[in-house]
Amino acid sequence: MPGSCLERVRANTPLVHNITNYVTVNDVANIILACGASPIMSDEPDDVADITAICGGLNINIGTLNRRSIEAMFLAGKRAAELGHVLLLDPVGAGASRLRTETALELMNALPFTVIRGNISEIKTLAVGNGSTKGVDADAADTVTEDNLPQMISFVKTFAKTNHCIAAVTGAIDLVADAQHCYVIRNGHPAMSRITGTGCQLSGMMTAFLAANPGDHLKAAAAAVCTMGLAGEIGVRALLPGEGNSTLRNRIIDAVYNMDAETLEKGAKYEVR
Repeated sequence: MPGSCLERVRANTPLVHNITNYVTVNDVANIILACGASPIMSDEPDDVADITAICGGLNINIGTLNRRSIEAMFLAGKRAAELGHVLLLDPVGAGASRLRTETALELMNALPFTVIRGNISEIKTLAVGNGSTKGVDADAADTVTEDNLPQMISFVKTFAKTNHCIAAVTGAIDLVADAQHCYVIRNGHPAMSRITGTGCQLSGMMTAFLAANPGDHLKAAAAAVCTMGLAGEIGVRALLPGEGNSTLRNRIIDAVYNMDAETLEKGAKYEVR
């Protein structure tokens, strides 16, 4: 399943519009290129509707909000919805501030997101309308574990059903669900949490997978998560003595670039519940 989704990205080369945060924008562009898609970045309100119109998907990331970019998110999202494009919301830091939480909730109310992707604390905040996160990271108390996995699967399915979307919750164990089915994914490495932007990169890449796989967005979203997690594993194995998180960032992008369907099929660790 993941391998065929990756092959379709490379065959179709979807153009992805990203309104993303300026901390990770370059890495987001590079990983979209690495998976075989094409990125374009614009957050100018006078520009975004035209840019969105030529793309196949829109990735909205609220990591570095300002009033101009918020206006751009709504304008681009409205245009993407009119055109029937896939939309992804990455609610970075929802729960860390009122502006982030309210903006994410307003976007959810206004736009028909295909996927909402975040850590468990962010998704819990959106589920109840308020909450708290440790900056842009998940609170340790919210971690998805083997012990609480059944309850977390039920929560994510309910969130997806309530919000008419696919919910992708990433962490030590990743959950990608619609109202009926949940992919439980165990790829990845703890060292990925020490790199700024792996979640932002995944959101950009996932939007490309969604755009290239219109027949099954749930499988496409899960395949993107498997791809990112496996790339992290490969990147860690490739590290040499003296290399750290800066090198690992590049190793992960290189691993996605060199990923093929066979490697992904063999390395993906997932089950469906």
